[in-house]
Amino acid sequence: MMTDTTEDPYASIRPYHDDEVAPVIKRLTECDEFLGTITRYRLPRLSRYSPWLARRLVSLGLKRKLKDVNSVKAFQQHIAYYMDQMIKRSTDHFEVEGLEKLDGSQAWFFIGNHRDISLDPAFVNYALYQQGRDTVRIAIGDNLLQKPYVTDLMRLNKSFVVPRSAKGKRAMLAAYQMLSGYIRHSIVSDNHPVWMAQREGRAKNGIDRTDSAIIKMLSMAGRQQDKECSVGRAVSELHVVPISISYEFDPCDIQKARELKAADEGQPYQKKPFEDIMSIAAGISGHKGRVRLVFGTPLKDLPDSAEAIAAVIDAQVLEHYTLFPSHYLALEALGTAPELVNHQHITPADRLRFKARLDDVPEALRPWWLMQYANPVLNKAGRL
Repeated sequence: MMTDTTEDPYASIRPYHDDEVAPVIKRLTECDEFLGTITRYRLPRLSRYSPWLARRLVSLGLKRKLKDVNSVKAFQQHIAYYMDQMIKRSTDHFEVEGLEKLDGSQAWFFIGNHRDISLDPAFVNYALYQQGRDTVRIAIGDNLLQKPYVTDLMRLNKSFVVPRSAKGKRAMLAAYQMLSGYIRHSIVSDNHPVWMAQREGRAKNGIDRTDSAIIKMLSMAGRQQDKECSVGRAVSELHVVPISISYEFDPCDIQKARELKAADEGQPYQKKPFEDIMSIAAGISGHKGRVRLVFGTPLKDLPDSAEAIAAVIDAQVLEHYTLFPSHYLALEALGTAPELVNHQHITPADRLRFKARLDDVPEALRPWWLMQYANPVLNKAGRL
């Protein structure tokens, strides 16, 4: 559906509106590439021998399930069911802390660590949904939107586009000004919550740090409206709340170890076609053990420096990050800082689970696999 950008300046990046939902769902249920992706997971044998029939069956099934979906909220109610099933099947426990302290009538800008492409904001949304609150608008890089059907799915689920592929300084500046404007519009005008990662890309090495460039981007729109506005005041007006999400086990840890090894050895890491999409699928289906999400304290009276604001966010993200036995056992295996290993909360069952996962890791990747689990312990202790 085409939208007049003079009336809707954020049409190219914003999530879909309710009146756009039905046509997008119709497009998805008739998209052979999207249907083929589903059949390879749900009907693998039939998709090999009769791909047309497999796609037809999936298309009919989707149309039946989604026939009454004509709003974003209705679409997300379907997602909530599958999210509930995913949590039951792939986690041992999901715990939320701190949300009860946040005013439900206020739109918050949630910024936090980034470990999983899709699940970090999905867990935030699930926690909000369970409390009857508005779900977030999700910042997602355009590098992930490699297929039209992926773009449709993400924008149906309240994702908005972060430009990473714009060419040239002028184009990048214009793109980030629009992004900053949309985030400010969401919080200040629409009173709608937003989620954004503290840095571009996942923290594959387990070190959570806020990129000050993101803080500068966030301040752009406020400072454009008021030339006297400081960076600190512009960011404060967004009602920023740092959040921390902690996974006992990362379903994508081996793939991350490959990337870390290549980087350490100075080798270019060439992603396979649609590797990010495969990582999304692996993150959703893979076993995560315990997952803990902590909502922090709203930031006030921020300093007038992007770097200083980033440090304030980092302090809360680190403070609220949960260290599981897997983190301590990885540090123990590396032998880097034995005095930091907390043996008190490590049970024999924890050791068996950790060993079973480590045994599945190729020998050549183990130092980097262990490092991504051990680094959060070192980071919290100020050793990095």
